[in-house]
Amino acid sequence: METKKEQEKVVIVGVQTRESDSDFNYSLHELAQLTETALGRVVGELTQKRDRIDSRTFLGKGKLEELVHLVEETEADVVIFNQALTPGQTRNIQEVIDIKIIDRIQLILDIFAMRAKSKEGKLQVELAQLQYMLPRLAGQGINLSRLGGGIGTRGPGETKLETDRRHIRDQVSDIKRILKETEKHRKRSRTQRKESGVFQIGLVGYTNAGKSTLLNALTQADTHEENQLFATLDPLTRKLVLPTGTMVTLTDTVGFIQDLPTELIEAFQSTLEETRNVDLILHVVDSSAENMSGHEKTVIKLLKELDMDQIPILTVYNKKDLANQSFSPGLFPNVFMSAREKADVENLLGEIVNRMKGIMIPYQMKIDVSDGDKLVRLKQETLLISEHYLEEDNKYLVEGYIKKDSKWNGENQLI
Repeated sequence: METKKEQEKVVIVGVQTRESDSDFNYSLHELAQLTETALGRVVGELTQKRDRIDSRTFLGKGKLEELVHLVEETEADVVIFNQALTPGQTRNIQEVIDIKIIDRIQLILDIFAMRAKSKEGKLQVELAQLQYMLPRLAGQGINLSRLGGGIGTRGPGETKLETDRRHIRDQVSDIKRILKETEKHRKRSRTQRKESGVFQIGLVGYTNAGKSTLLNALTQADTHEENQLFATLDPLTRKLVLPTGTMVTLTDTVGFIQDLPTELIEAFQSTLEETRNVDLILHVVDSSAENMSGHEKTVIKLLKELDMDQIPILTVYNKKDLANQSFSPGLFPNVFMSAREKADVENLLGEIVNRMKGIMIPYQMKIDVSDGDKLVRLKQETLLISEHYLEEDNKYLVEGYIKKDSKWNGENQLI
């Protein structure tokens, strides 16, 4: 971990146009958090209210001069803008400010580059960074070589971005080809899970909502837990055994955030496919978050953009122990809980079973007493609710719920 002396000094800049004061202030606060996650230290802040962004320099002429002075006073290493900058705006600002200029999107991509652990994750981030930087190459060589590294330069790095466009396009094609191979493997795994009739659950939520903590509490998986933005990047699918004995899968995903870069969504398509095919979404919300309703809206909006808004959702209001006494849920159905409380986790498992009953279809089956193996498999592969011994038939009558595409469907005597 870098010490404070090694941290880059950052000035953050935001322009308020149509947003409310509270939304604008929260967005700026989040930018400061993102900066800290990228191992930067905020030493100054500049804000402006305008009807619209200045097309040439983002800020008005007077404010740009103010920014020049603020950079000199604070001896900042980087200026980070809260909105996306066009290539032209970056170049024009760069003409008057002699340090690195990056925007919120580059910052988020930079954090993803830090967090990626798997080969696939690293490739996905590199693809997103290259696609973002391709139209911005003119003038970026100077910008990125100012300090020879640090915030905004992780991932592909300076040398790759300074090569010609054709070389970068070749790299993009190579990465896409490799990711396509990985996606084939993922697709095979998803097809196998679907054919087996296993019920699949996906965890989604705003970054730092506590998804990894919840995954660990439910499955005893040893995943990365940290009170930091984007602590988890690579997707993780784990088996979860419900109180009924049913085995389901639980997939954790990358955290969502306001203005999640389009390039990142495109690059992470194969990862997001893991969640797009689930039967139930657990939308994890930090009930103690200052801008909880904003977080909810961001996730719901992204789910819609990813064509995942048709999947049944159970909202999990997490961090109950930190929530305000006046907490009021905005989404239904929901569970209010702490992932660190065993009783709350058990309550959530019960609610998951209830939701599954509404999604699956009921079945009834008679099984020979001698066919104990079949009964064991039914307990694992379906939501078995009851079993009764029928003395006159010397059989078990079992009842429960199965997925519509389950291999057990042919034996369901209710269909």
